[in-house]
Amino acid sequence: MTIEIITAQLKHKRFVSIGRAGLDFYAEPPGTEMEDATNFSAHVGGSAANIAVALSKLGSQVDIITCFSNDAVGRSVAKKLNNFGIDTSNCRVVGGEARNTLAVVETRLENCQSVIYRRGAADLEMSIDDIEAYNFETVSGVILSGTALAIEPSRAAIFRAIEKARASNVPIIIDIDYRPYTWSSTEEAQAVYADAISQCNIVIGNDVEFGVAAGDYKQGFSYATKLITGSPDIVIFKKGELGSTTLTKGKSFDTGIFKVQALKPTGAGDAFMGGFISGLADGMDLKGAVIQGSASAAIVVTRVACSSAMPNHQDIAKFYQSNILSPL
Repeated sequence: MTIEIITAQLKHKRFVSIGRAGLDFYAEPPGTEMEDATNFSAHVGGSAANIAVALSKLGSQVDIITCFSNDAVGRSVAKKLNNFGIDTSNCRVVGGEARNTLAVVETRLENCQSVIYRRGAADLEMSIDDIEAYNFETVSGVILSGTALAIEPSRAAIFRAIEKARASNVPIIIDIDYRPYTWSSTEEAQAVYADAISQCNIVIGNDVEFGVAAGDYKQGFSYATKLITGSPDIVIFKKGELGSTTLTKGKSFDTGIFKVQALKPTGAGDAFMGGFISGLADGMDLKGAVIQGSASAAIVVTRVACSSAMPNHQDIAKFYQSNILSPL
């Protein structure tokens, strides 16, 4: 699948986001340390959910496939997603001790505390049956959250989603989204990620995440460079404050960042994904889409929360009026 075919497909603006969804509690007001907080605001969270919201706010129609716990938190997550226009009809409610992930987070840049409760996570109960029930021929792009690869049955579900998407000739986009606390070992993570990534069309991750997939933190960029010679047509290697490198089969280029006065460090990766894919769906060239992803990331870190902070087109246009991309 070439870049031209991928972008032509994405222009239909119909996506399915598969993986992690939960609830985030943010200590209020911004700057409050968690131990001093008496008020918290609640927002939908989790990479798959955040990306779904980002795409929806930028004009795409988005389904999500995940699992919700059979309790008030699960219902809250589903309702908040619906309020953002996300279709949750393909999600399953699971009983027993499964719970939607809960994150308690501070809105402050230095020593930001993020405490995540993820034992028995409901989204990791997603199974092959959940994937079999979905018609991948109805979407223009499949977005995978790499966290879902950590354990079974969610891992098998992701690989089945890859199989079905490939059979339907639908572009597959993966955010590596490595969270070490969900994996039994880095060796297992390396093997599983390498298998999944090699079958996707667009791969996005940071230096640590590509290092894990390479099996050597020092070889992340080398791994990303070799990866583009296989199935992936676009690989984006994110480098934090140093920007990113975009790799394709024909060329590569570096992109800087927008320097802003950040309130917090969280949400940038999900915002980048949403802004980037939306840019391609709107007909931007690859460079323009990467810049929009970078702008989306910069906007989100200046706001409370992640999902609720995702920008729309008006937010991005206003941001461009007073912010410029930093030189490399």
